[in-house]
Amino acid sequence: MRKIAIIGAGRVGESTAQFIAEAELCEQVALVDIREGAAAGAALDIQESAALFGFDTRVVGDTDMGIIEGAELVVMTAGVPRKPGMSRSDVLDTNLAVVRSVVEQMSRCCADAMLVMVTNPVDVLTYQAWKMSGLPRRKVFGLSGVLDAARMATFVALETGFSTKDITAMVLGGHGDAMVPLPRYTTIRGIPVDHFLDRETIDRINQRTRQGGAEILALKKTSSAYGAPAAAIAEMVSAVVHNRRQILPCVSLLDGEYGLRDIAMGVPVILDSSGVSRVIELELTAEEAAAFSASAAGVRADLDRIAE
Repeated sequence: MRKIAIIGAGRVGESTAQFIAEAELCEQVALVDIREGAAAGAALDIQESAALFGFDTRVVGDTDMGIIEGAELVVMTAGVPRKPGMSRSDVLDTNLAVVRSVVEQMSRCCADAMLVMVTNPVDVLTYQAWKMSGLPRRKVFGLSGVLDAARMATFVALETGFSTKDITAMVLGGHGDAMVPLPRYTTIRGIPVDHFLDRETIDRINQRTRQGGAEILALKKTSSAYGAPAAAIAEMVSAVVHNRRQILPCVSLLDGEYGLRDIAMGVPVILDSSGVSRVIELELTAEEAAAFSASAAGVRADLDRIAE
């Protein structure tokens, strides 16, 4: 790609810019933040690492949204972060206004760009961004399952002692406490995880996965997670840039898949140069389907509250 824009030069945005630049996923990264000097400083810091990491990507930063002109993909990380004890839904009203402003700017500067949503609550805001933008649903998708599955794979590796490289995990549903880890679709070198772990351990991993972000927030106290989220965003962007047709769990707009419409949820999709080229429908047990429905109900409640 020629240009990728990142809105928000906080820890997630800055780390994402670093990963994208290092991987040379585009010719230029444009980093924007409303705080004077924040984006410019972050961009210069990243640019000065180019000689050490060996990349030629140009990184620029400004308060002026005009620098995203011509971007082919926009990553939205700006917004109010959670504080300890807060849910992702607690920041909805403030972050909805931020998303609305950014989408309006995109319509003037890069109307056809893909939009990758990261700002929480990401399921709700992905849907709202899609409605506001008028973009095809394939071009608007959000971060959830790539990060959640990475956390689950990490916890499986820690419990088993096996290489993380051999572990593939799957998580569905809303990006929050009601997410749905799927041990049946989680394997170690193709072998189902329950071959190695008992039910109690798997249940503990599932719960830790649901609380993955909150656990880091509670430990750090002054910052949410940013390293793993940024790496997950870069993985998604790489799948698009390189037209990988990679199967990744992402927040996607649903139009009948899993029996849902007019909602965005975390589901496995095929990501390629067109964006979300297809939603993959997994066969779910009655228990898994009930958990997925409960997760969808939580997202729907936030959407309904906005509509009131």
